[in-house]
Amino acid sequence: QVQLVESGGGLVQAGGSLRLSCAASRRTFSNYAMGWFRQAPGKEREFVATISWSGDNTYYADSVKGRFTISRDNAKNTVYLQMNSLKPEDTAVYYCAASVSSDYVTHIGLYDYWGQGTQVTVSS
Repeated sequence: QVQLVESGGGLVQAGGSLRLSCAASRRTFSNYAMGWFRQAPGKEREFVATISWSGDNTYYADSVKGRFTISRDNAKNTVYLQMNSLKPEDTAVYYCAASVSSDYVTHIGLYDYWGQGTQVTVSS
């Protein structure tokens, strides 16, 4: 089984930046597409960003395009989400996820493994 642990969340003022990390177990990690999702209180979990197994392809939700960047370092078994120009509406618990698909994946149902989440709070 793939195990995922997120870190890097916290409290930041609007306009600030945070970098989230997701450390994964070594088992088949390099062959998995990776993604980030977020969930605010009372709302459904929503797609944020995804990256293919090779790192060559990325895709972002419209709400974060131009502000967030997903990347991965397969040698370190880690995926990152760099978040810039943060807005209060970005406040949520952020989850990383892994899919056995080789290409990037945007559909939540195609992710096989999930981390426990890390809280991001953006104040006005």
